[in-house]
Amino acid sequence: MNNLIISPEVKRALDENRPVVALESTIISHGMPYPQNVETALKVENIVRDNGAIPATIAIIGGKLTVGISHEEIDYLGKKGLDVTKSSRRDIPILVSKGEDGATTVAATMVIASLAGVKIFATGGIGGVHRGAEVTMDISADLEELANNDVIVVCAGIKSILDLGLTLEYLETKGVPVIGYKTDQLPAFYTRESGFKLNYRMENPMEIAKAIKVKRELNLKGSMVIANPIPTEHAMDNKIIAKAIDQALEEAKNLGIEGKETTPYLLDKVQKITEGKSLEANIQLVYNNAKLAAQIAAGLSKI
Repeated sequence: MNNLIISPEVKRALDENRPVVALESTIISHGMPYPQNVETALKVENIVRDNGAIPATIAIIGGKLTVGISHEEIDYLGKKGLDVTKSSRRDIPILVSKGEDGATTVAATMVIASLAGVKIFATGGIGGVHRGAEVTMDISADLEELANNDVIVVCAGIKSILDLGLTLEYLETKGVPVIGYKTDQLPAFYTRESGFKLNYRMENPMEIAKAIKVKRELNLKGSMVIANPIPTEHAMDNKIIAKAIDQALEEAKNLGIEGKETTPYLLDKVQKITEGKSLEANIQLVYNNAKLAAQIAAGLSKI
């Protein structure tokens, strides 16, 4: 495929059946300011390496679907920031045909990872059903991708700015299992608990790897969501974060912000309301997810 570029390191690892972990690039361009975004992205890659896997940060660079972008390309996306198109599945053919750059969301990262043969993906939190979606029909493309793509997603649950209950119902309808890592409750991104009980709990990365292997042997369509709670020492207070989210939602409504602009606006607003505490929590949960994803990928390569 002429439009797909896989770095030599990632290609070699895939050919040798060594563990690889996909990483998104929206966090670089839209997640935080430069140079903190670049420093965070490079640290995430190092955490993946330290836990036995090869990192494959994914982005669209000059119209090329690039799996395993270089440090120079990470810096380029970090400096370009919000000028980079936030790219979901729908945007991929347009950006490729026009030779433009794109920072990949969960959905787009899953698409490109699947094309390259990378089967484990670490991110912060997945998108879902937005609050008020019964009126707006605002539902993240992440959910359809999870229903149809077999790339496994390790995250800190569903972004807490969303409707967690409806998102869980949507995933259940699509047959996507949500597995709690050492927890019976769905983590809520910034916090460890949401009040929503999960059907499955697993205690170690190898147990998860075995479930993934069985799923593939049975040729079952769709992903699995591995819900990994933010470490206790970095979790935020439920009441504080709930109040900040409610305030951010009200302001977004008053400003008429909708569609794909909603999530980045809300996350940025919550960060400002919490005086940066939510951003620090976000960074720490991404680190935690990268570690677990690498451990699962390493386990999967051994069975």
